[in-house]
Amino acid sequence: MKKINLAAICLGFSIFATAAFADVTIQAKEDVQGTWKLQSAKNSITDKQAIDREDTWVFKDGKVTILHIPREGTYYDQAPVAYDVEDGKLKIAIIGSSRSEVFTVVEKTDSNMTLKGKFGGYYYFIKK
Repeated sequence: MKKINLAAICLGFSIFATAAFADVTIQAKEDVQGTWKLQSAKNSITDKQAIDREDTWVFKDGKVTILHIPREGTYYDQAPVAYDVEDGKLKIAIIGSSRSEVFTVVEKTDSNMTLKGKFGGYYYFIKK
């Protein structure tokens, strides 16, 4: 009987733990609209050291523009590309391609947003 109770408790914890780490489902483009400063990025959630970032993502009128991207000692701005919300995920067009990068919104408040790329990279933003 003790084993059954222990199994039931473990099952209950696993259900609540899964709910606590659920992704945020966004409904519309307006959910991410605005100017977001990319503070840091990690290759995975378990990386101990985050990579400091300097770029700013501007979501406006169905387009996203990435500004102030560091490259070889200088900075450049990316041309605007279309973005959309599909199945609760952020879909951003790739310049020069018919494909898109898909991001899952892991956390979103009025002042913070965390995106997860399809290959497991995490991007930590603050709203400007």
